[in-house]
Amino acid sequence: MAVLDFTSALYLGLRHQGPSLRPWPGLTTGKPAALEPAPGSAAIAGRFAVLVGCERATPLTSTLHLFWDLFGLLARDRVRIYMDEGTYAIARWGVERAALHGVPVREFQHRDATRLRALIEQDRGTKRRPIIVADGFCPSCGGPAPVTEFLQCVAPHNGYVVLDDTQALGVLGRQGGGSLRWQGVKSPDVIVGSSLAKGFGSPMAMLAGSASLIRCFEEQSATRVHCSPPSLAALHAAEHALVINSAVGGRLRRHLAQLVHRFHAGLHAIGLGVDGGLFPVQTLRPAGIAADILYQRLLRLGIRTVLMRRCRELGTCVAFLITALHGFSDIDRAVEAIGRAMALDHSTQQLTGRAS
Repeated sequence: MAVLDFTSALYLGLRHQGPSLRPWPGLTTGKPAALEPAPGSAAIAGRFAVLVGCERATPLTSTLHLFWDLFGLLARDRVRIYMDEGTYAIARWGVERAALHGVPVREFQHRDATRLRALIEQDRGTKRRPIIVADGFCPSCGGPAPVTEFLQCVAPHNGYVVLDDTQALGVLGRQGGGSLRWQGVKSPDVIVGSSLAKGFGSPMAMLAGSASLIRCFEEQSATRVHCSPPSLAALHAAEHALVINSAVGGRLRRHLAQLVHRFHAGLHAIGLGVDGGLFPVQTLRPAGIAADILYQRLLRLGIRTVLMRRCRELGTCVAFLITALHGFSDIDRAVEAIGRAMALDHSTQQLTGRAS
């Protein structure tokens, strides 16, 4: 039997085969975006901004380029960064660049707006603008960033909230617009950076925010001068993803939610818990078995999963990444395999008990 794969983050199942995309004359124009934006990129960015609920957006090659450049720009101002301890690595690397430029950085407990507010008040005398950095949604614990509360923390100090919204894009909120749409937030003080490589299946990124901030970024961006812009193929894939999302995105998200519900019900029936809420990244909570052992047992049973670290914990867990390409039979097969893998452990415990 073929191995059933639960390791892909293409949540909506968008893969963009070549014939499905609008043709392009070449992968690149050979020109930096600062000199001449790629044909059609402004229109695609405009549609993206509307989708996520921001005034303006600009395309970049990756979130690595995006956050490296963004925090280099923010570091020119008199700011202090407050970073959620659960922030994903790529945004962290951008924060580290700001720290190298002398920007003070403090971490706060995962999604803890109360503790964050206390830290900002402690630093009030420094006269530095607070910049809060967090993931819009944490797939490990299945929880959102409290964006409204974060905004209340920075509002008296003319600060910003920077969100890495890669996970939520395409999955959460009105039309899959992500965290701001999901939480009903609209503010010029939020800066959103998202990779389109997961929910929308295009290997590029978008930075979105107020029109004035995005204009400032485009005028002063180093990566728009010294690095290649997104390829025309990636831009056309993003364009295709926006079209599909508008046409059938709702149906894909409903199917995805049904798959997750079925996964929960199947695990509940065999006495197991799972973290992740209704998000398509589901982490198991089995008792009495190490994650690496469970991972290997599932692989031998034809189920490929991901070993990942839970937020706020040192240990690893077994995660299932469910996509719209999976079917109900795939979910049933996965649950059956989990039950068999756990039964092996139960059988070993019984034999050990008899021997003693």
